[in-house]
Amino acid sequence: MSKKVLVLNGGFSAEREVSLVSGQGVAEALKNGGYEVVCHDLKDTAEFIRVLDAEKPDVVFNALHGNWGEDGEIQALLDILQVPYTHSGMLASAIGMNKVLTKMLVSQAGGKVVQGDKMKAGTFKQLAKDLPMPYVVKPVSDGSSVGVYIIRKPEDADLVKYDDDTVEVMVERFIDGKELTCMCLQGKAYVVTELRPKVNFYDYHAKYTNGATEHVLPAEIPEEAAETCKRYAEIVHRTLGCRTVSRCDFRYNPVDGVIFLEVNTHPGLTPLSLVPEQAKYAGISYERLCAMLVEEAGCRKMQRG
Repeated sequence: MSKKVLVLNGGFSAEREVSLVSGQGVAEALKNGGYEVVCHDLKDTAEFIRVLDAEKPDVVFNALHGNWGEDGEIQALLDILQVPYTHSGMLASAIGMNKVLTKMLVSQAGGKVVQGDKMKAGTFKQLAKDLPMPYVVKPVSDGSSVGVYIIRKPEDADLVKYDDDTVEVMVERFIDGKELTCMCLQGKAYVVTELRPKVNFYDYHAKYTNGATEHVLPAEIPEEAAETCKRYAEIVHRTLGCRTVSRCDFRYNPVDGVIFLEVNTHPGLTPLSLVPEQAKYAGISYERLCAMLVEEAGCRKMQRG
């Protein structure tokens, strides 16, 4: 008897539209793989709980992106409800979304990271034009390069906009060089992709606009650098306790070497996404990738008594 899978997408984050695309692709793949599939666009938590009670799925496929989907929030809810779900658990998701905590752990595990300072957005506005340039400013907790700015000259600081002055941001030295990414699937990294955006950097638009970024697979970098990326990806996956799949982003140049930037514990599964592309390179189809996520779904076991 095939498993019943509820594909959860949409959600409340800035990445809602991308999540809907991921969910559509996942649903089709799972149906083709023989699973019973129902889809749910998350707009209201109480309604979601009612749907879970009515549908009683064996697994929730978490196709949400960004805050509330990748940061441990939905994972914690499903843990409490004791419903198995795909991708990483609550703790790995929460740590992975927090760039400061992740870099701290990666550094302790022997990875090379770029140093930065954490501050409130309001404080950043006051200091922005006096900080050593070029530098990068980005939210401590967000995904898909939402709210990321590269400040090369004082005027660039005028373009930085955050809705709330209390939002925590991270300011770090800009590392010039190649933009790289590497998937870790079931603990193993297979290949490194170089991203060549046709804009200033690999931002939200470049990630999800067809033709905006060239994917070079495998990356045209020295073998030693590629092996370092793969080793880092496996270390991060293991250190955070990720489940099934994760993806790490890096910068590389001959002077600095490979620099870890961040981890994505819930990589996108759209037609333009990097993980399905790297999985295909490793001989794993999109349908098989989705099935692997379903078959390895889990939730935190509740201790009773």
